[in-house]
Amino acid sequence: MDPFIGQIQLFPYNFAPRAWLACEGQTLSIADNQALFSLLGTQYGGDGRTTFCLPDLRGKEPVPDTHYCIAVQGIYPSRN
Repeated sequence: MDPFIGQIQLFPYNFAPRAWLACEGQTLSIADNQALFSLLGTQYGGDGRTTFCLPDLRGKEPVPDTHYCIAVQGIYPSRN
């Protein structure tokens, strides 16, 4: 089953699976990630014109050697 865009999930890997990015506060291009930006906006940073940021969840993992990742592709969540 495809994830929802913007879904955050804990993975037991030291890498982000395909279509996911690690939640490490990185800055992304709005032009390259329009669907994700429409959901997150500048809640985690960025200028809101050309960039926005992912949440930084490093150090928040409940178990060592796990990593939070956010889905950048998948199903656009419905508000209904």
